[in-house]
Amino acid sequence: MTVLHLADETEAADLAAFLSRLLHFDRGAAVRLQAAGTALAVFGRPPSFEVLAVRAVRLAKPYEDGLDVSLDVTVSAGEFLESVDERAATAAVPGAVTGPPWAGVLPPRAGWQPEPGLPAPDALRATVAAAVAEFRSRTEELGPEGRTRAELDRIGQDIWSRQIADTRLPVRAVHAAQSLGFLRPRTEPGDIGLFSSGAWLRLRTPYGSVAVRQAGLLGAFGVSVR
Repeated sequence: MTVLHLADETEAADLAAFLSRLLHFDRGAAVRLQAAGTALAVFGRPPSFEVLAVRAVRLAKPYEDGLDVSLDVTVSAGEFLESVDERAATAAVPGAVTGPPWAGVLPPRAGWQPEPGLPAPDALRATVAAAVAEFRSRTEELGPEGRTRAELDRIGQDIWSRQIADTRLPVRAVHAAQSLGFLRPRTEPGDIGLFSSGAWLRLRTPYGSVAVRQAGLLGAFGVSVR
């Protein structure tokens, strides 16, 4: 079994926290792992938000001691979390699983361009809070017979698909970033950025990124499958 040596205990704790949050939304969650050099990228998809979450993890030494090899495997998020040893700053890579459809369509690695118009972190958090309050208010106004799954989904789609300020970034992407611990209270304006590459938008923070594809995350047209 391959054992990954993480940079330090903090890196191990942050990885464990990210996996725990993914499992909160989906107990059967899978993650795709890609490691090369001293970096490990962990990709996950919390189903409630329809976005792709990316957590970058620093390794203590180059993967496989710098040999001309790389890691690219989809595994159980729960099994990977169980293998994380925060004190030792290690994590064992569990056996591969059959990946869900999203795992075959990842954002491009290069070609990202800055996008203007992203509000400050405090304004982003305020937007999410207002959206949550609106969703709660509108659903509470429904009578018992009107509170169907279809109607709840319709209200959610109306609220969470709205765009942030003058950007193309949907509110759900910011909500996901906050829920996954990427948009923290002390995040400064210079710490976050919005980038685009083709049909993809990416909200990047020091703690992780959220990527969303404009034509729908699961559609593979125009995107390389790797």
